[in-house]
Amino acid sequence: MKKILVVDDEKQIVDIVKAYLDREGYRVIVAYEGKSAIDYARRDRPDLIVLDLMLPEISGWDVCRILRKESDVPIIMLTARDEATDKIVGLELGADDYVTKPFDPKELVSRVRAVLRRYEGRMESKSIINLADLSIDVEKRLVQRGEVTIELTPIEFELLKVLAQSPGRVYSRMQLLDKIQGDAYEGYERTIDSHIKNLRKKIERDSEHPRYIVTVYGVGYKFEEQ
Repeated sequence: MKKILVVDDEKQIVDIVKAYLDREGYRVIVAYEGKSAIDYARRDRPDLIVLDLMLPEISGWDVCRILRKESDVPIIMLTARDEATDKIVGLELGADDYVTKPFDPKELVSRVRAVLRRYEGRMESKSIINLADLSIDVEKRLVQRGEVTIELTPIEFELLKVLAQSPGRVYSRMQLLDKIQGDAYEGYERTIDSHIKNLRKKIERDSEHPRYIVTVYGVGYKFEEQ
């Protein structure tokens, strides 16, 4: 049975989320502030954390930052404001997804299932990624669409690999820059757009209407779940 840690200082929200997750067969642990969330995460080792950003004493951002140094447990952040800045900061701290309040509990449960599937997929040591008609051989650094071999630059290949290894996960430009270069420099953040544009021209049948790498406006990019 998968364990989910739900962290929010609003008891009514915790109770609703817990009820829906219980119904889906998850074991739910609850915390109402940041320190307890960190303690429970370390002690109970949940399979996923639903984490509110606005917590007393220790914020959700700080909880995420602390836990990311110790674990790669999937984290879905809850934000009360539909602001791109909150989402970008959360994603750059290592959150896997975000949900804006007020939210439909059914949507949250769906997001939980999707993130868990992606995480389990990442844990499988696959050297070949097959998505729709794309085949990516990580070890040979070979990309094919059907029978056609696609020539990519080293940066384009790294971008494609990062995005394709976690279909559906949204990456900010800074996150992608950090993944492919090791250090994220804000001044070069927009170079990601150029690399994505060139990558789309090579792998997409219609780069103006991309099927694989799609833009999440105000946040970044993701590889569309096929």
